[in-house]
Amino acid sequence: MATNITQIDDNERNRMILRIDGTMTVDDAILIERLAKNLHASREKDVTIDLADLDFLDSESAPILKRLENTEGFEIEGTELFLQTAINDVERAEY
Repeated sequence: MATNITQIDDNERNRMILRIDGTMTVDDAILIERLAKNLHASREKDVTIDLADLDFLDSESAPILKRLENTEGFEIEGTELFLQTAINDVERAEY
């Protein structure tokens, strides 16, 4: 499954949201980091990366997202749902 990126302008919270679904490889994470930084600079708004609809995240992508999250003006959300879905999938596969 490809990575889909949806840009949402959240005027209530004065931020941009990049909603990610599908799979994320290291190349996707690099692209998302670049997009997020460009949005932050050009729109002068904080950026949220929403991973709630992500199906797969490779191990090389995680440090890139963590680096972005540790930068002022950026936030990662939806990881709780992503992790719970992964746990549920594993539990179903075991039975």
